[in-house]
Amino acid sequence: MPRYRLLPSPAQQVVLRGHCAHARFVWNLAVEQHRHWRPGRKSAPGYLEQCRQLTAARAEHPWLAGGPQMVQQQALRDFARATANYLGGTHHRPSWRKAGRNEGFRVVALKPRDVRRLSRHVGAVRVPKAGWVRFRWSRAVPPDVKSCRVTLDRAGRWHVAFAAVPAPERAAVHRWTALPIPPRTDWAEKASTGLARRFDVIRVENLDITGMTRSVAGSAAEPGRNVRQKSGLNRAILAQGWGLLARRLRDKAPGRVEKVKPHFTSQRCSACGHVDPKSRESQARFACTACNFAGNADVNAARNIAAGHAVTARGGDGAARPVNREPQLLLQSGQ
Repeated sequence: MPRYRLLPSPAQQVVLRGHCAHARFVWNLAVEQHRHWRPGRKSAPGYLEQCRQLTAARAEHPWLAGGPQMVQQQALRDFARATANYLGGTHHRPSWRKAGRNEGFRVVALKPRDVRRLSRHVGAVRVPKAGWVRFRWSRAVPPDVKSCRVTLDRAGRWHVAFAAVPAPERAAVHRWTALPIPPRTDWAEKASTGLARRFDVIRVENLDITGMTRSVAGSAAEPGRNVRQKSGLNRAILAQGWGLLARRLRDKAPGRVEKVKPHFTSQRCSACGHVDPKSRESQARFACTACNFAGNADVNAARNIAAGHAVTARGGDGAARPVNREPQLLLQSGQ
């Protein structure tokens, strides 16, 4: 459902805001009717009964009768669809619409002549009571448009979204070309979205994946060693999708992803900061030789990365330059 920036004149904005007020008023009345229902009471009115009540209300209230009936009926139809989705367990319960937050209305029964192009970057759509309203022709409007939805965001910008029913043959081609998402891509998308939403700063280990997965087959004159084992390791590394996850994190959290050097992150104790190769007892176990902290080696390294701790070959975190040649414990000030 492509969306376009709507460019109404000041007079048209007044009309559009009135349509939004009518749609919001009718929607909230429908919400109130359904919230009033309790077990033992008569069931809340459905869409057809609410339309009959709307006709009676328009006859009694000139303010409501001043707006197009189609816009108000579509608000009731949207409410009926939202209620059905709620009862089906796929959506939340319909709630109140607030002025300035949920502004919008829907126009149906659009004809091809109701949408036209004025120039290369400007189009116009016919809105009841407002006439021809211009919009930015930022992309091609779908053919056979049946309806449109006009919305107002919190920044005061108007938008219009067009809906069209695809042709049967077009839908068949779409089903044929819609391939399932690979599990690795699906995992990377979900994991990166969750991390970007929950954390302000995200740190990842700056691994040289290209170098780690480089082939060791060698040449005919100088064949490589353990080629089969290295090939299996390369496939296992690439199957994890490390690079894909880091790239999607940068896309979804721009400016909040920091790369930490991997030097000695697996040998540094996350509890006391002591660095000793002997602390890495095995591939899976870490036991600090200084403070006797013990735990999973990968979890210990992950804590160092999350804290932004990376030790250089000379010791320290890279900011200062101590004179010792071997990695040593960093003494904190005040100790």
